[in-house]
Amino acid sequence: MSKNILLPTDFSDNAWSAIAYALKLYENESCTFYFINSFKSGSASMSSLSNKLSRVMKESAQKDMLELKRKARIVDTNENHNFETILSSESLLEAIHTVTTTHKIDMVVMGTKGASKAKEIFFGSNTVNVLNRIKSCPVLAVPDAYSFVTPSQIAFPTDYNKEYTDKILGPIKSLSKLHSSKIRILHIQEEKELSETQNTNIKNLEDDLAGFDYSFHWMPGYDQKTSVIVDFIKELEINILVLVNNKHSFIENIINEPVVKKIGFSPIIPFLVIPE
Repeated sequence: MSKNILLPTDFSDNAWSAIAYALKLYENESCTFYFINSFKSGSASMSSLSNKLSRVMKESAQKDMLELKRKARIVDTNENHNFETILSSESLLEAIHTVTTTHKIDMVVMGTKGASKAKEIFFGSNTVNVLNRIKSCPVLAVPDAYSFVTPSQIAFPTDYNKEYTDKILGPIKSLSKLHSSKIRILHIQEEKELSETQNTNIKNLEDDLAGFDYSFHWMPGYDQKTSVIVDFIKELEINILVLVNNKHSFIENIINEPVVKKIGFSPIIPFLVIPE
């Protein structure tokens, strides 16, 4: 079945890096890629802009979109890849929310920063808003200037306290199938022994992942979770990190923390955020 992938762009280098990553990630699949750009000016509403300024902004975005589509066709060799462009006068978040529903988007792939990136900023505001607010599909965030590496290893941290439904495991399985990736399930051990619920959920994971190359890994909670995960990524040469975004997940702290050095975590690899 063909995939629908949404690619937000502000025509920055970081946005193109994420687009190029998506094209390689799905290089062997049948896909429709939707490039989306919001030409809304900052926080101002379009009604407050002159008609002339609005028209100029839209025409400029149209030209940039045509160039982006041309560039994508040059680097992409899959004849089963289709490219569509969407220009919106809504805010980027509103536009993404609309399109993910109306076009049955399977995944949003975007960069972690925009055109006005700063070295000390972990995520751009657009990325934070999308990760926090888009609940209809997973979002894959690609680090600034990241070059594609075949994702042979996928890490999935879990505390085993919840039974994961297909809404969570489905995207992980789909991601694994793209390049026959191994799924590395990580538990940061903070308790002395697992509860009955946790053991039951482990058994359910084993059943749900039957047929996939997966393994369970345990690391002691010797530091804050983000640092432990970074160590795990480096030790096992993880290529994609999967995080479930819920009210009690530590990703909340990560994506809302502006200064990397305060949390000891940096986006060294792409990570897939799955809404619960």
